[in-house]
This record gives sequence, C-alpha cells and structure tokens, in this order.
Amino acid sequence: MRTVVLFIVYVLIAILLIPVIIFCFLVRWPQPLIPLGKGTVRLGQWIMGMRLEVSGLENVDKKASYVFMCNHLSALDGPLLFMIIPQPIRVILKKESFRIPIIGQAMRLVSFVPVDRKGLKGGKKSIDQATRLIKEKGYSFLIFPEGTRSRDGKLQLFKRGGFFLALNGQVPVVPVSIQGTFELMPKASFFIKKGRVKINFHPVVPVQGLNHDTLPQLMDKVRGAVQSGLDE
Repeated sequence: MRTVVLFIVYVLIAILLIPVIIFCFLVRWPQPLIPLGKGTVRLGQWIMGMRLEVSGLENVDKKASYVFMCNHLSALDGPLLFMIIPQPIRVILKKESFRIPIIGQAMRLVSFVPVDRKGLKGGKKSIDQATRLIKEKGYSFLIFPEGTRSRDGKLQLFKRGGFFLALNGQVPVVPVSIQGTFELMPKASFFIKKGRVKINFHPVVPVQGLNHDTLPQLMDKVRGAVQSGLDE
C-alpha cells in the first residue's frame, strides 16, 4: 500500500515540477533542481517509513570534492545517498536513464553524466567528462564500483572506472557501506518494504602520489573498507 501511495505522490510531484524543470532548462539555471530532488527523496523516505542510521559523516569535509564509492544492493541506494551526501554530488548513470522525458533533461542540466555500458570507449568518455566537472566545478561524484546491483546481497568485485576518475581528478575516495536496502527492495522488485537502512561513511582514502600502476592496491583498500562495514 505504501508503495502505491508513494507512486501516486511522485506522479503528482512530477506533474507539478514540469513547469519548474522546463523553466530551469530554458534559462540554464540548474541550482534549484538539486535541493528539489533531495526534498523529494526525503518525502519518499517518510512515506515509506524508512529509518536511516547514518554514521561517519564527520569524516567528510563538506567543502572538499570526493569520489564516494558504495556497495550496490537496491534501486534505493542512489536516491538515499544523493539525499544524505552534503557535497554538490553528481552521478554517472546509464544513458538509457536520460531518455525519460523531462527528467532526462533535468539530469543533463545538473550535469549528471550518461555512460554507454556496452563499450570501453563510452566508459572512458564518461570518466573524462566527470573528471572535467571535478576540476572545473568542484563537484563530487557517487560511484557504485560493482557496476550493477547485487543479486544475493553480497559484495561483488569492483570495476576500475571510478578509481580512474579519482586518480585523474586527484580527489580522495570515501568508501561507503549501505545495509538494509536489499531487504527493503531487492533487484527486480517494484515494491518497497518498511524498515531500517544503515549507511556508514568510512575514513577518506587519499590518492595523492598514486597512479595507474598502484590502482590494484587502491581498489583493494577501498573494497576492504566497504566490506568491513558490511561485516559489522
């Protein structure tokens, strides 16, 4: 029932926000869209009765740029982290997401980055675009280094793309562990259950002095931090 209510509320919000999004798009004014997005997610969290337990945000300097790397359990992960992370956060999303009418234009306007997951060239182009945004705008990025949602709730192997972004942009990595979303909305499910979600922001992993040759060590360190939060 809560999922149905949430769907109805979000449809109504989407209808109400269409003029705002169109106006922002026409005048190239993206600033209002991020707080509107965060507020919409917070409303959804309240409707669904989700209890959030967040720890470790004291590890994050609100004025600094980072690449946040989190395990991926559910479609809920991205919106919840987008809401919680205090930085001007941006996300790399599959290009199909940008085909959604109005919403796709809004995501482009706020500098979300599309990626073609079918080829290496598409991935490199997205990393290069995100690197420019880090250097020119000071944005932070949210990355799910597993590349897709876990089917069994366990941590999968990490892909390299997000680590190239951190190295190329010379910004530290913040490992993040999320628990509970798999039980609330596993992959292939359209219904959201009421429950608790735990999010742990681990100490920052610096990348200064590292290069592509030391990429495996960086990946192991970040993955180990994420796994440590899942073992608690």
